[in-house]
Amino acid sequence: MKGVPLTEELYKYITDTFIHEDEILKQIVIDTEAKKIPLIQVSPETGKLLGMFIKMIGAKSVLEIGTLTGYSTIWMARALPPEGKVVTLELTKAHADEALSNYKKAGLDGKIELILGKAIESLDTLSSRKFDLVFIDADKENCVNYFNKVIHMVRSGGLIITDNTLRRGEVIELNPGPGAQGIIAYNKLVANDSRIESLLVPIDDGITLSYVK
Repeated sequence: MKGVPLTEELYKYITDTFIHEDEILKQIVIDTEAKKIPLIQVSPETGKLLGMFIKMIGAKSVLEIGTLTGYSTIWMARALPPEGKVVTLELTKAHADEALSNYKKAGLDGKIELILGKAIESLDTLSSRKFDLVFIDADKENCVNYFNKVIHMVRSGGLIITDNTLRRGEVIELNPGPGAQGIIAYNKLVANDSRIESLLVPIDDGITLSYVK
């Protein structure tokens, strides 16, 4: 049974009632657009949900694949306890520099470690570390590869969360593009992997949650 269709009016009701972006988060979005950086950060409701998941599972160590300008990192870092830390991976130096500046403005630079470079290679250097939650929001063609790297790095009871898993509806088209093909393969993989329990939640562009058994 389908739920209630999400009209613009209902979406506004949800965000007006539950989402409260402070000036730092709002300014990040403004600056990102002004600097001609793609506006592909998570939505405010996804950011808040990530923070709530961190609190729900008592996470202290978070790994983010795909930083952009740090919007989602800040949502997650704020949800962590004082001793908590986010490790975030970013390929593009201009994006990383902007993110580092934003972390400092938010007073969170001491809780966030940014690693510049190809995520696949960075994950190899982190392979011996354990994380409570992993958030995948990078190139969709590599989502399966990212999952295969991080599944061994997440504790039992932890979460792997992947963004854009509806791919603007392209996942059900007859001729999906490379990114959507990557997402289709990812969703199929995590839906059938016995090491995890997964569900795609239709918030924003879709997020797939995987609970590590």
